[in-house]
Amino acid sequence: MGWYLLKLAILLPLIAGMIWGSLKLAKKLQAQVGAGGEGRQRTIKVVETMMLSPGQRLAVIEYNGRDILVASSKAGFTWLAECAAQSRTQAKTKARSEAQFLADLDEDSFPQ
Repeated sequence: MGWYLLKLAILLPLIAGMIWGSLKLAKKLQAQVGAGGEGRQRTIKVVETMMLSPGQRLAVIEYNGRDILVASSKAGFTWLAECAAQSRTQAKTKARSEAQFLADLDEDSFPQ
């Protein structure tokens, strides 16, 4: 019994370390292969995704200075809309100002 516990105490951390190391290596290699190597800029970027249901998702893809809205499902991708790409800070500022306008409108329109 003692021999079994000794082997377990040695091999279990060894196997856990090998799993951790292989995951780190896979992550590093995936980043290098996905970008096409060091220093290369990506031409396609997934800006945002939103899950609609377990099999359906909306995605905004930035390509060549354009934002493309697509729906993806098990059957494939469907192009929905396209517009000029805005900088993310401009889009966030615009969304905040619209939200503030709606909040102000709500407070002014319905006195309590």
